[in-house]
Amino acid sequence: MKHQIKMIGLDLDGTLLNEKKEILPYTRQILNQAIEQGIIVLAATGRPFMGIPEELRLYPGIRYAITSNGARVIDTKESKPLIERLLPMERGKKALETFRKYDTLQEVYFDGQGYVEEQKLKNIGHYHHDSNMWEYVLKSRKAVRDIAALIEHKNKDMDKIQAVFADSEEQKAAWAELEKQEGIVLVTSLGYNIEINASGVNKGTALLGLGKVLGIRREEIMACGDRDNDIAMLKEVGLGVAVENAEEEVKAAADYITLSNIEEGAAKAIEQFALRGGKVC
Repeated sequence: MKHQIKMIGLDLDGTLLNEKKEILPYTRQILNQAIEQGIIVLAATGRPFMGIPEELRLYPGIRYAITSNGARVIDTKESKPLIERLLPMERGKKALETFRKYDTLQEVYFDGQGYVEEQKLKNIGHYHHDSNMWEYVLKSRKAVRDIAALIEHKNKDMDKIQAVFADSEEQKAAWAELEKQEGIVLVTSLGYNIEINASGVNKGTALLGLGKVLGIRREEIMACGDRDNDIAMLKEVGLGVAVENAEEEVKAAADYITLSNIEEGAAKAIEQFALRGGKVC
């Protein structure tokens, strides 16, 4: 049965954005057309809200954003969260203790803002293998002297935490250790990081939750992604699309594989399925 697409959740890095973290002209054109047709278009990202590019945060017609892998669904018009499923403070602190055993750049997100220790931020190239990430992190994170002290000062639950690993073998070792901890879920969006949310949190449940608020059914929701933290989203929605540069597990979870992010594959899929009403063969 064919269903009209009424909402589209878009991963950013490696999906909607090119390698330089830009929205290309054709993609912008297709987003505008979808919005003009009344389709709800939104970012569905692992980034905190303040990590979403300003162009998308202020994009005319884009009202909602799924952030921190689904921990917070934001109504940007009202400047408030519609849905929050936060990481309990004590579970976050315990996971951070594991991260500290390894050579990591640790981050904690509160209320849509990411925080990182100042000394680690000054050595960002040691941790982030992709130089395109440097400018994004430096612009979007707030530097603090001590993350542990920040958590004690905030004294509340977190959007999520993450660590970026200098060594891939240490990332694997930490993953094996963290899998034994209860009440958390692990994903990686870079391959060399670990992101931690509360159990049950993912972009897919957030999209369906927003759909319920807006009266949009699962079958009417489309999503595009490329990495591990997109798998649940592509499985949950009515039409899951993986870009060609996606990991194999992500492609296996998708209903359709489009062109790569460099070739503006997400926009091509929106045009094909949402604007033209095409069917997956």
